[in-house]
Amino acid sequence: QVQVVESGGGVVQAGESLTLSCTVYGLSFESYAFGWFRQDHGKEREGVACISWSGVWRFYGDAVKGRANISRDNVQKFVYLQIDSLKPEDTAMYYCAIWKYETSLGAWSRAEDYKYWGRGTQVTVSS
Repeated sequence: QVQVVESGGGVVQAGESLTLSCTVYGLSFESYAFGWFRQDHGKEREGVACISWSGVWRFYGDAVKGRANISRDNVQKFVYLQIDSLKPEDTAMYYCAIWKYETSLGAWSRAEDYKYWGRGTQVTVSS
């Protein structure tokens, strides 16, 4: 059974940085692209960032471009999302997701193309 686990959320002040972590059990970690999505109350789920299985390709949503860095460690089997200069509008539940096929990636921000999802980790940015 595949289990995706996120961690690292919390309450931070505007302007601070935060790093989220994601790992997976029951899946060949190094063969899949990972994405981060977020959703706040009453808003649509939004693609934040994505990294290919090798880590060569990285993509970012417009809302975090220039402030975020997605990375992965295929030995320790973690994917990280660091966001700097956090804003109150970054407040959301952040979800880690795994692309539907091994060693492939398409339109990274389409949530429906990710097969496995974590339960989310809450990030709250206070002004």
